[in-house]
Amino acid sequence: MLAAADDRRPTTSRDAMAELIGAYWFPLYAFLRRAGSAPQEAEDLVQGFFAELMDKRALAAVDPSKGRFRSFLLAALKHFVSKRRARGRALKRGGGRVLLSLDALDAEARYAIEPADTLTPERLFERQWALAVLQQVLARLRAAYAADGKAALYEALEPCLTAGAIDYAEAAAALDMSPAAVRTAAHRLRRRYRDGLTAEIARTVQSPGEVADEIAYLLNCL
Repeated sequence: MLAAADDRRPTTSRDAMAELIGAYWFPLYAFLRRAGSAPQEAEDLVQGFFAELMDKRALAAVDPSKGRFRSFLLAALKHFVSKRRARGRALKRGGGRVLLSLDALDAEARYAIEPADTLTPERLFERQWALAVLQQVLARLRAAYAADGKAALYEALEPCLTAGAIDYAEAAAALDMSPAAVRTAAHRLRRRYRDGLTAEIARTVQSPGEVADEIAYLLNCL
């Protein structure tokens, strides 16, 4: 978040903003859809919102000591939408430029599988935020294993993070490892996943003392 707001390092800022948008545009899109926006309007609003964050440096005004980033992001979107609608102006994506290619068909397919009318827009946002955080952690883990030449090991063991269990004998045969070695590798992967999640959450809260509560809240949102 802070890297995205740093004007002193434009390349780093651009990359951080791209990561921010790529990770969290869908929770905002889902919020808007559940709040009543049509697909095209929701897509346009998300584009315009992130454009304003970049153009007006709204992120630079974010104080990490004053709350969770998820709360800031949703409150900022609500303010943006309220302001746009109050002005009664036609929306133009990203002020005339597209910041990210949002696949509307993919977005609608993802939105369509959400429980219909059982979650408020805010709760749906939080659920999608939680999923986005977990996907970020998994993506970083996958990249780290690939960089170490262990992509096949990660792919074989990832179900122990996402599905809860794996067949150790089957994984051992596929990886040409002993079942005991696979169990050890899976234990290490789970530990790295927990560490990665802790580090990711720590970047979005005020103090280290809030991390455990925020993780518990995130898991409760799923």
